[in-house]
Amino acid sequence: MAGFLSKILGAFSGGGGDKPSSSKEHMQKIGEYTVYASPRKEGAQYRLAGRIEHEANGETLVRNFVRADLFSSETDTVETTFRKAKQIIEQHGQGLFGDGAKERQV
Repeated sequence: MAGFLSKILGAFSGGGGDKPSSSKEHMQKIGEYTVYASPRKEGAQYRLAGRIEHEANGETLVRNFVRADLFSSETDTVETTFRKAKQIIEQHGQGLFGDGAKERQV
């Protein structure tokens, strides 16, 4: 019963499905950025999710992203997450972290 209630409450607070599918994150360096792929398990599929980190002035800035894309394989999700992160970096350039915000969605 408690698990059921926490799922319902998590859905309203944005917590539903926010956990990576496993405790191991997948990391890759793309230029001066560090990208983490964190596929989210949704039923029998995985949702594309990740974050891009950048060190600036001794501080780690984070840009989180979640996309509507669903995959049947965690491996495919991770590979596509890194391609999507590269695309985000190329499209935004230095402006991706130009606002100086510690963390935000892109």
